This record gives sequence, C-alpha cells and structure tokens, in this order.
Amino acid sequence: MEQNFKSGFVAVIGRSNVGKSTLLNTMIGQKVAIVSDKPQTTRNRIHCVLTRDQYQIVFIDTPGIHRAKNRLSEYMVKTAISTLDEVDVILLVVDIADGVGRGDQRIMELLQDTHTPVIVALNKADKLSEEELEDRLNKFKENFDFHKPMPVSALVGTNLDRLESSILQHLEEGPKYYPDDMITDQPERVIIAELIREKALELLRQEIPHGIGVEIASIEERENQNLMDIHATIYVEKKSHKGIVIGKKGQMLKEIGQRARQDIEKLLGCKVYLELWVKITEDWRNSVRVLRDLGYNE
Repeated sequence: MEQNFKSGFVAVIGRSNVGKSTLLNTMIGQKVAIVSDKPQTTRNRIHCVLTRDQYQIVFIDTPGIHRAKNRLSEYMVKTAISTLDEVDVILLVVDIADGVGRGDQRIMELLQDTHTPVIVALNKADKLSEEELEDRLNKFKENFDFHKPMPVSALVGTNLDRLESSILQHLEEGPKYYPDDMITDQPERVIIAELIREKALELLRQEIPHGIGVEIASIEERENQNLMDIHATIYVEKKSHKGIVIGKKGQMLKEIGQRARQDIEKLLGCKVYLELWVKITEDWRNSVRVLRDLGYNE
C-alpha cells in the first residue's frame, strides 16, 4: 500500500431522478452510469471508480429509492438500502430546484439510524437564481439536521471539487481497490445493454420505458477487422409495446440502434455493427428467471 494513500466506498443515494448518475459521470469524467429524465433509470448497483494520486473513491451508484410495485422495483429498493451499512460515506443527492418532497423525507428518516457519515449534495443548483438558491438552502438547514449541505450542479460541475474534498475528509488510509485505469466494475456487456436501454428511455413514450429490459445475446470481434458484432434483445411486456419500440417501418428501433451504437463505439474504441431484436415476455418484471437473465440478481 502506498504511504498515506486513502481509499473508501461512498453510497450515492436519493429518490429517483435527482441526478445521481449525471453527478457520478461528471465526477468520474466518463459515462459509466446511464442517464435519463425518467424516474428509476438506474436498476443495478454500479461501482464507479475515481482514482487520484493520493486516494481512490469508489462510488456506488444505487437505484433511486421509491415505492416498490413489482419484483424488479423491490429488488431496486432493497439494493439501494442494503448499501448503506457497507460504506464509509453516504452521499445523499437532493434536487434543490424541484424542492424536498415526501420521497426525500422518507430517505432522510432512513438515515437517522445510520452511524455512517452523511454528506448532502443539493443538486441542480444551476437552475436557480442566487436569491432562490440561498432561500432554499436556508430552509433546508432549518428543517433538516445535516452538517453543511452543499449546493452543486452535476450538469455544469459547480462545487464538485468541494464535494470531492468533503468526501476525502471522511476516508482513512487504505488500499487501492481497483487499477488506475479502471472506472467501473461492470462488465462491458452490462454497460452496452444499459446504453441501449438509455436510448430507448430517451425516445419512447412515458408508459413504456419501465417495461423494457435489454439482454446482450452475443459480442464477437470480426477477424482481422476493427469491428465488433453485437446482437441484443429488447424485452417488452405487451404486444402493443413491441409495435411502438419497432416503430413505423422499423424507424424507432433503427433510431435506438443508431444512438446506442455511437456511445458503444466510444466505449469500445472500435466500429460496431449492432443488431437489435424485440421480444414480448409478459410481466417480465415479476419473473425471477428473466430478472436473473438480465443481471438483476439478489
């Protein structure tokens, strides 16, 4: 172990759609967690690794805490809450522009019993004027007992260096858990599946996205070519959803594929041939077998 090297694990929690994944991508400096304006985008626990000369912070991006409606959302909430006892620091992300809602309050009540240090990042501060921000910051301090809540903007990077320094104060000397060039513990096929799902979330109507899952059937490099063949299946729950995902004359599926391919090529550093299929599996979010196949394991 390097002398005086610090390391530790930080659970990033908050209700759905407060900007946790955007915050992590900005801090890591590369897209690791998928981003969407729709709630419950993150489904699994993802380790995002930030390595500096004197320390390494392993962020755990958790699914947003929300009311569970099926086996998938039960898994997501259980995954988020189980993380709290395993880490050195809890980073609670609150959407200060949207204001503190019941979901935030429920999470803060959960945190009352923890002995782990809690840092509060009041995200989306860039959406408010200085006067509005000061007013909301003061109200937050009046109503909630957290040490020095910090206004930040994941989108434009405001105060993220201060946030990093604040986290570092709670870390102790420890080993380097991951190599310098490693930014996530997720296998490539998991990240690729998530990138495809992200594009579907971007393009599809409100009622469909949570009924979508993506499985990578195969990834193969073509011999003597800088080209990767990827075949993936998009799962939907209803016949009507399949038609919407495919779109008129296949245009929606083609657009999902084109957008995903661009991000996958950046990730892999080579050209990609991406083939997408759409499969109906009714009520897959309540199927233990399908959830396991898609990587949502207990």
